[in-house]
Amino acid sequence: MFPAADEYDVEIAVDPEAVDRLLTVTPADVDPAAELTFSRNVFLPLTTACRYTCTYCTYYDVPGEASLMTPEEVREQCRIGADAGCTEALFTFGDAPDERYTAVHDQLDDWGHDSILEYLREACTIALDEGLLPHSNPGDLTEAGFETVRDVNASMGVMLETTADVDAHAGGRRKTPGQRLNTIRAAGRLGVPFTTGILVGIGEDWRDRAESLLAIRELHERYGHVQEVIVQNVVPNERSDFERPSVETMRRMVAMARAALPESVSVQVPPNLTPAAELVDCGIDDLGGVSPITDDYINPEYAWPGLEELRAVADAGGMTLHERLPTHDRYLPEGIRRPEVDPAPDPSAAGAHDVTASSGAAAGTVTRMDGATGSGTGTDAEWIPPRIRDRIRAADVHGRRFRRVADRDAPLEA
Repeated sequence: MFPAADEYDVEIAVDPEAVDRLLTVTPADVDPAAELTFSRNVFLPLTTACRYTCTYCTYYDVPGEASLMTPEEVREQCRIGADAGCTEALFTFGDAPDERYTAVHDQLDDWGHDSILEYLREACTIALDEGLLPHSNPGDLTEAGFETVRDVNASMGVMLETTADVDAHAGGRRKTPGQRLNTIRAAGRLGVPFTTGILVGIGEDWRDRAESLLAIRELHERYGHVQEVIVQNVVPNERSDFERPSVETMRRMVAMARAALPESVSVQVPPNLTPAAELVDCGIDDLGGVSPITDDYINPEYAWPGLEELRAVADAGGMTLHERLPTHDRYLPEGIRRPEVDPAPDPSAAGAHDVTASSGAAAGTVTRMDGATGSGTGTDAEWIPPRIRDRIRAADVHGRRFRRVADRDAPLEA
């Protein structure tokens, strides 16, 4: 049982033998991907308030200094992003601000909102109106929290980071693996296409890393909802002197992720933090959200690469480069992609390098939005809320842009 998992009644039994097998994996044991994808996004730091105080994080601000984007700022950034050809509005903020953030709560109250999640709902609605598909990373959520914002998000996410109890999460308001695992499980129960990941170099050991990957796999096997797993290295910053993991560490880590996960679950590395060109033979197939107009507000010292730099990464692996929507292809509504575009694989399909078979629930079983269960085949009822589905299918310029990206027909700039 992982730390604090019992508090949330999260039962995940990672097989020690599967951990041992995963620890033997090297880059030579996995196949490189044939293509590389990324999402063109607008990064919107909705609030910098956070109830946690992780020692490696520069994103959060203390009470009295935390910012809160106004609706007008959200609308303006979304409008600029849509004009620049973006498809994704990436909403990030620290976990729901606690009672110390009186100014934030007072401002939300003035705007007619009882919580930051209610305001996130408004912000996502603005993004949809302006021609972007929301992808929100609002931290730890319960099923009730997901229900507040699920229908206005194309996909959502939270970083697991690690299943270990590390000093980097220490303090009176410490982040726990149990909370994160509960969030990933809640997303699965609600049928939310979900992004998660691990953070490498915050005090965990190799066994912790393997267990974290297998915990993600087990939750995906139950619900079929994990669309990608980010393998992110910690970076030094003004609040942290954590040493950046070596390239060899990241090569082994990415290969382990590729071997641990079903083949249809993408393995992502952030190209502004990681030497992605040196990892293309280790199984990565995605570079995440990259913004042509906004900073990486979580890691502001590390600039996004340009399109030519992304092409260079793909070229290093002999891969084709494609844009994608925030919702990965296999979760998109039927009829969005042209028939000649190859159908995406079943989200539950196991990878060719399956060294990690577990004894969890049957792979591919999901809890749909209507509460029924069914196989993870990506039908409208299971994955895509009606409002998002209608936005993608709209006859306006934005809907056409979404469909061109889904068809891999979007123009990549020179």
